[in-house]
Amino acid sequence: MQTSQMSSARPYRLEDWQGGNQALKEEFDYPITEIDGEIPVGLQGTLFRNIPAMLDVNGQEVHHPFDADGMIGKITLANQQAYFQNRYVRTPGYCEEQAQGKITYRGVFGTEKSGGWWDNAFDLRLKNVANTNVYYWGGKLLALWEASHPFRLDPETLATLGPETLDGAIAEGTPFAAHPLIEPGQNGRGPRYVTFGIQTFGVITKLRIYELNAAAQVVKHHDHWLPGFAFMHDFTITPHYCIFFQNPVSLNPLPYLLGRRGPAECMTFQKQEQTKIWLISRHDPQQVQKVETPSGFVFHHANAFEDGGEVVIDSVAYRDFPSINHQLSFKEVDFDEVPASQLWRYRINLKTGVVNRQQLENRACDFPYVNPARLGQQHRWIYLAATRQPTGNAPNQAILKINPDTQAQQVWSAAPTDFVGEPVFVARPGAKREDDGWLLVVVYDADRDRSKLVILAARDLEAGPVATLYLKHHLPYGLHGSFTPEVWLTPTAPAGAAHHAV
Repeated sequence: MQTSQMSSARPYRLEDWQGGNQALKEEFDYPITEIDGEIPVGLQGTLFRNIPAMLDVNGQEVHHPFDADGMIGKITLANQQAYFQNRYVRTPGYCEEQAQGKITYRGVFGTEKSGGWWDNAFDLRLKNVANTNVYYWGGKLLALWEASHPFRLDPETLATLGPETLDGAIAEGTPFAAHPLIEPGQNGRGPRYVTFGIQTFGVITKLRIYELNAAAQVVKHHDHWLPGFAFMHDFTITPHYCIFFQNPVSLNPLPYLLGRRGPAECMTFQKQEQTKIWLISRHDPQQVQKVETPSGFVFHHANAFEDGGEVVIDSVAYRDFPSINHQLSFKEVDFDEVPASQLWRYRINLKTGVVNRQQLENRACDFPYVNPARLGQQHRWIYLAATRQPTGNAPNQAILKINPDTQAQQVWSAAPTDFVGEPVFVARPGAKREDDGWLLVVVYDADRDRSKLVILAARDLEAGPVATLYLKHHLPYGLHGSFTPEVWLTPTAPAGAAHHAV
């Protein structure tokens, strides 16, 4: 524990949190040998994480982490041993900037080229940063960024193989969301990879929904036109519906066109307007129902299910839009000034269109995860990254497990000097109970300036880690990731072997 005093109201120091906001420019390949506890015998597979890690280019910082180039981290678990690899996604924009040693693209979240607004004005090129999520599906490992096409990677070496067009079903540059949902063999068929893409034209937005079979072939897609501007990062499904929340935001593109702001900084929250919820039939795309609920801003959904004549959705929602201050570095955030996001339940009566909403938890939280086998079905448990303290906003330093029906909960805390990412649930082989499995959590340890993988028993978070696997370096804070039971092992490199990403 650090010797400096913590504020009695804050179980963290901003300087500690800032340590996880440094770029990682080396690429490593090594066995993980420093382990507390034991990796569970039944835990076999690969955890992939997508991390916006190139937080500066030759000393020039991005304005926001969401503008940083994506790096895939891979932790292989096999025979109670572990292996780490990381590699940047070699997009054309990444390669160009690394070759020139400077930022050559503007970012969606405010990153600018040098030279002032006059050198940024009317440069509307977008760099595909491939930095939001990573999924292995149908024999393809895909790095995802919602504003453009995926990039395919070699799952063994993490080498970038090039743009992925799904056999021509999507063109390069086509929006393809970073929040796919894997439906586990429902509707009398095999598992489906369900996702979407949006293109907004200010006064109208085009929404395209995709379904991929187990061979990563697009077997269904359909388009919908939504009135107004729409920003949708996530969605959710049931056996009969795809469900989208259209947050009440507007876009004034003029500051972007003039080179003074990124597109995301040009969005304004319209608190007086309602949030629109779109329920689109998966069997008859012509059947679309719109309902409304009081304003809020939703980035992430936990799950949805059908309950008689109602659809129930559990989501993480802000009461206000977490706007970006263009004058501040992302490292200088004042968490007391940033709106907190909390877990809510929305219950929609399909006949009347009435939406009843209920706040399930006051603690600030995000990155909800349920047992993947319960996707689209009623769930008992939700796992989230959360603040240590039960009120107020702060960095995520705890993992929260909550029952949305009873509000029963457990909390595992990593405070005061550790900071947690998204919890990924992995079921124990042969499990009968919904929470019989493990949570895999990548944690930044400020004391050591290193990251670690913490394995928690999902049934009893408060018992503490089953195992902790220490990396040899830090990982910047990541966004999303996924687990597959597949295992790829490369020849063992010298311990700690690394090279600079170029």
